[in-house]
Amino acid sequence: LAAADAGVDAADAAVDALSGLTSQPPLGSIVAALEHQERATGLDRAAIRDLSTYWEGVRRMYRPFEPDIRSGNAEVYLHEMPGGQVTNLRAQARSMGLENRWPEVAATYAEVNDMFGDIIKVTPTSKVVGDMALAMVSAGLTRAQVEDPDVDVAFPDSVVGLMRGEIGQPPGGFPEGLRRKVLKGAEPITTRPGAVLDPVNLKAARAEAEETVGQKVDDEDLCSWLLYPKVYADYMERRATFGPMRVLPTPTFFYGMEPGEEVLADLQPGVTLVIRLQAVSEPDEKGDVRVFFELNGQPRMIRTADRRITASALKVEKAEEGNPNHLAAPMPGIIASVAVQPGQQVHAGDMLLTLEAMKMETALHAERDGKVERVVTPAGTQVDAKDLLVVFEG
Repeated sequence: LAAADAGVDAADAAVDALSGLTSQPPLGSIVAALEHQERATGLDRAAIRDLSTYWEGVRRMYRPFEPDIRSGNAEVYLHEMPGGQVTNLRAQARSMGLENRWPEVAATYAEVNDMFGDIIKVTPTSKVVGDMALAMVSAGLTRAQVEDPDVDVAFPDSVVGLMRGEIGQPPGGFPEGLRRKVLKGAEPITTRPGAVLDPVNLKAARAEAEETVGQKVDDEDLCSWLLYPKVYADYMERRATFGPMRVLPTPTFFYGMEPGEEVLADLQPGVTLVIRLQAVSEPDEKGDVRVFFELNGQPRMIRTADRRITASALKVEKAEEGNPNHLAAPMPGIIASVAVQPGQQVHAGDMLLTLEAMKMETALHAERDGKVERVVTPAGTQVDAKDLLVVFEG
């Protein structure tokens, strides 16, 4: 409202049901406050209420994905996160088992921002600051250790890309000492990042995408492949396993069905599946259940894993502190890929494996020349901080 009084041309607001907390202020309140004034918006308050009622119902379906925030908080003056980053970072912290350490994460976010040179924080730069904050908290690293050139740190890939200049350069540049440590001798980009990108052969890219996913790729999917090749490949692999899940109603997708419940799934115009759940058996000793259902009136039965049952976790060895032949996980996550095998000779700087936490990937490199004796955690293994990943020969 103060901005309106000052003559602002445009302001950002949110539909009432999705406003406040980490979002924008409510559109309905702004419209009502400015009515009968020189700067009245002319928007229909009844129409805004109708929109808000609809989105209120949609929001209930996505409740498990919301951050557990119930009131305003002056903490924003500490960390200066954009609203969307608060939501994302809390979800990342929860997935890494750090939600109960949120005040520490927020304080570290402020430290990282200062360490990076107080950069402008919008997507994606705000995410990079958050990635580094989570990496520091999970690994128990201090700012002094991160900045110390003699302390080896596994930086998230997003931090390496930022310091390399893949998102651009902030006014005044990055702190030079930190950038040298992050890049480990690699040359930064000093011009507009898009100017140094290689041109893309769309025909060849489409052929590569189709070979990877094993089916035809339309223009929309090709765009996804070009922007996020790994995410798109993972999505298509899941779709090949479970089918086109996006045709299911949202509550069914998120929460499943109850016995006796019936849903419709429109595969394409004129092709509709009628699915009726009849019963689900008790899980067997392997954690599998039998699901009895009707598909277009025909009885069916499948056997599948009950994901509500937590499988017994594989006990992973811990790295010995101070042992130079042990490579430890710097944070919780899943081993996304392994680039080495037992008996392989590696040199300082060679990539060993990649570790993936929610929306964050970190490449772990060899600190020195050596020979791999044992790979402890194959791809797909869930690990915690300080778990042993690779053993080198003594």
